[in-house]
This record gives sequence, structure tokens and C-alpha cells, in this order.
Amino acid sequence: MAENDLDRNLCSIDDSDPEAVSFVQSRALAPETVECLSRLFSSLSDPTRLKILHALLITKELCVCDLAAIADLSVSAVSHQLRLLRDRNLVKARRDGRMVYYSLVDQHVTDLMDSGITHACHS
Repeated sequence: MAENDLDRNLCSIDDSDPEAVSFVQSRALAPETVECLSRLFSSLSDPTRLKILHALLITKELCVCDLAAIADLSVSAVSHQLRLLRDRNLVKARRDGRMVYYSLVDQHVTDLMDSGITHACHS
């Protein structure tokens, strides 16, 4: 970013709007919510995890072997990413005999992925 661009984003005086600051502070997220949201978005910052989530977005349910083939990674590497996604409550697992199938945990994750894709393609 050029120095002139930075200057345009700074106030020319050091005088905050107490009413606006108070309004936002009174509606601030709880620290626990900020932490949870931070963990959620950090989960989405990895290309492999995004490939997994996108695959589950468009197919609804896949086994780890399918996801490994789609991501072009080992089963072990994909299993590690799935464990993190499960821990962050983004995917769920369903056992059927010896097979374990993964899917998105709920409509919120679907909406989050859809919104993210739309936003990324919009820029």
C-alpha cells in the first residue's frame, strides 16, 4: 500500500465521536464469542479445509477416501483436517459399517460457504 493510500485512511484530527464509540461498545461481542468466531474463521483460512468443505457443500456426504482423492492428498492428511473441522463444529461424521461418511454440520455452514464463495467471486 502506498503511503498516500494510507494517509487517506487516517483521520486528519484526533477527535473520536463519543456517541458512536459508546453505541458500538454497548453492543460489542462477548470475549468468548470473539474467540469462537476467530477460531471459525481461522478454520476457513486453509486451502485444503476449504476444498473439503466445498466438496461437502456440493455433494452432501463423502468418505475420507473420496475427500483425499478430491484434495489430492493422503488419507492421513485429510483425516487430520477433518478432525480439526469436527472440533470446530463444521463437519460431522456418520458411521456405516466400516465406512465413515462426512457432511457439513448444518445449514449455517452451508450459508457461510455460499456467502464466502459469492464474496470471493464478487471482488
